[in-house]
Amino acid sequence: MQVFHITINGETRTFDHKIPLLELLSPEQKAQKNIIAAKVNNRVRELAYEIYYDANVELLDLKDHEAMKMYEASLRYLVAMAFNHAYPGLKIRFAYNISRCVSVHILDPNVHATTAMLIKINHELESIVKADYPLKRIVVPNEEAAKIYAERGFADKLDILAYRPEKTVHFYECDGYLDYMYSHLVPSTGYVHDYKIRLYAPGFLLQYPRCECGGTIPEFEDAPTFGRTLKESHDWAKVVGISTVAGINEEIKNNGSAELINVCEDRHNRQLVELGQLIEDNIRDVRMICIAGPSSSGKTTFANRLRIELLSRGIKPIRISTDDYYKSREDTPLDADGKPDYESLHAIDIDFFNENMLSLINGEETDLPKFDFTLGHRVVGRHLKLEKDQPIIIEGIHALNENLTFQIPKSEKFKIFISPQAQINLDDHNPLSLTDIRLLRRLVRDKKFRGSPAEETLEMWPRVRAGEFKWIYPYQEGSDYVFNSFLPYEMAAMKKYAMPLLQAIPADSPYYPDAARLMGMLKYFIDMDDKWVPSNSLMREFIGGSCYADV
Repeated sequence: MQVFHITINGETRTFDHKIPLLELLSPEQKAQKNIIAAKVNNRVRELAYEIYYDANVELLDLKDHEAMKMYEASLRYLVAMAFNHAYPGLKIRFAYNISRCVSVHILDPNVHATTAMLIKINHELESIVKADYPLKRIVVPNEEAAKIYAERGFADKLDILAYRPEKTVHFYECDGYLDYMYSHLVPSTGYVHDYKIRLYAPGFLLQYPRCECGGTIPEFEDAPTFGRTLKESHDWAKVVGISTVAGINEEIKNNGSAELINVCEDRHNRQLVELGQLIEDNIRDVRMICIAGPSSSGKTTFANRLRIELLSRGIKPIRISTDDYYKSREDTPLDADGKPDYESLHAIDIDFFNENMLSLINGEETDLPKFDFTLGHRVVGRHLKLEKDQPIIIEGIHALNENLTFQIPKSEKFKIFISPQAQINLDDHNPLSLTDIRLLRRLVRDKKFRGSPAEETLEMWPRVRAGEFKWIYPYQEGSDYVFNSFLPYEMAAMKKYAMPLLQAIPADSPYYPDAARLMGMLKYFIDMDDKWVPSNSLMREFIGGSCYADV
């Protein structure tokens, strides 16, 4: 074998034989098991990966997003293994849930999560971690994988295998247990030593270290309203037969795109009718309708559709954007890096906003501002006077924050939280990320309407996420209604728009690992013709063709 060079931590070393990444670690790093993975020439690799060529290596710990994702997948593997040991034949399903947790659902309706089960599973997990079993990667052809799935009763994995474009499957074997996690895993079970498992009816919740928390486990915060929405989303998708990627694909193949689109859009319509009725029933008290949600939730289209719904009921709301109350650029607060922090509540002129809102609610004629993003400051906008019982719709990331609307009594506000609440799985052990669904929406929208390349969107995404955790999620539980903006057909519809953007990111880009992860998720969806997507659909906000484009 020819001599090759590996650069790690600024030091270049020479080798003449294959060497696993694990052997490049210091004795202290090996003992602490704090290095989870590595980037090799910008490709995320597991520590068992063998290098045999010139390479630049970047070690990753739990403060890195890629390492966190690998750790979380490894934890799911160990929990599935623990259930297999403690309760052979009992099937479980993982899903992303409240408080940045992974939930564990027991699929047998006759078996219930109990404290005794929690103690038994936790004991089994501790034993597996302490034993530090190696996790061995085994590559087999798809045909052999199908036989393994059939023998072990993995019908869910067998279903999605039919849509796998690769001709091989890489299993992980550990002390006789075999599973496939759609991810690289840690080298051995001893690496997964930091987690919490708690009873949370009807199943369990797994907490694990988060990169946005510096590689530590965040404090648990219950969110019953958010949790109920997730459960409703899964229950509905299961009844309709689209709770998995394979189910969505089969629905498109068997019944066509139009039927799936109409079914999903009708669910949104029913939510809007329900919401409209709630507001109509309380219209004498509701002066302000506040809409907030994380990036790419579909807030703009939703606000327009809610306005139409209320108009159909004889209610004539006006829409006001909090963006028009931004402070001038020179007065915008700065973030920790010294850059303008447009996500901050304090980027908005709160006093002026409240002055305007109170004047409108009191029936006074009011001059509203319009923020000129070219000039970087406000100019004079609309001149308005509200009629009796005419509510104001405000939409923005801070709309649920009482500090934004502090002069308006709580009793006069109706708060709506909007976000895509997906409960879709590749298979029982591999849920789709809610955050990645929003990221794909934003990638497509930013390119379509702003001409932004995917790398630019990926570069700003961590700052967007940081703002969400600080300014949006803490206020979601104070909402009067949660609107689930997820459309189960959307990944199939967005695939043809998103894939070219992601494929255009070069392998040496710092954002290539993100692109590879997203392409790895999208590849399982079949392409869908989006011509039947209605012009008023939330999906049109991202793929184009919205009837609200000029509103």
